[in-house]
Amino acid sequence: MFPNRIVSLVPSQTELLFDLGLDEEVVGITKFCVYPADKVKNKAIVGGTKTVHLDRIHALQPDLIIANKEENTRDQIEQLQRHYRVHVTDMATLPDAIAMIRDVGALVGKQEAAESIAQWIEQTLSPLPTAPRLTVAYFIWRNPYMVAANDTFIHAMLERAGFQNIFSNRTRYPDIKADDLRAAQPDLIFLSSEPYPFIEKHIPEFEAICPSSRVLIVDGELFSWYGSRLLRAADYFKNLHKQIAN
Repeated sequence: MFPNRIVSLVPSQTELLFDLGLDEEVVGITKFCVYPADKVKNKAIVGGTKTVHLDRIHALQPDLIIANKEENTRDQIEQLQRHYRVHVTDMATLPDAIAMIRDVGALVGKQEAAESIAQWIEQTLSPLPTAPRLTVAYFIWRNPYMVAANDTFIHAMLERAGFQNIFSNRTRYPDIKADDLRAAQPDLIFLSSEPYPFIEKHIPEFEAICPSSRVLIVDGELFSWYGSRLLRAADYFKNLHKQIAN
């Protein structure tokens, strides 16, 4: 029997559930679940991805909770698992994300829709032909500076988009100093729109550290969301390369 009351604790997977056609079945989401805007506005908010209010989930009595190893906290997931069926996803690569889409589709009885999304992503996100690959430092945080390094979904997407992560010799999301960036001398510095909300006013700060690097604000959702938002990634990456070439 497929679930009728779903709580999603992962923004990118909330969007996927709606794109699979589960408008009525999704009953609870986090405050960071903002897509699709016209549908999430009417759903119960159970907290943030790291601060889930268990009492709100209990009130919803879900028969399925969608969670993620990186985005949610282990102790809260373990508490929820004592009461509910919890599907915990874990993504580090694009194939992981595509497999997740198919798995969730099977879990909720939407295999055909999930397969259509998965196949489109596979076809459009084949490695983009770019040679030579430009080196990139991808910043996710400020004060302290933090970058996306190896063993992250962002790293995998940078590689898929045809860039070379300058900090691939490090893992996860390391703090780095201005001197580290200065020594690395990447061709490009990407300032992600999330989780830290980098905007144009932050560009001079990084230009001062690396005058020879080109600094760009990039859409963090297209590099880090691993649900159906990936349908938009190929076009975004192609346009980004065009922007860089100009």
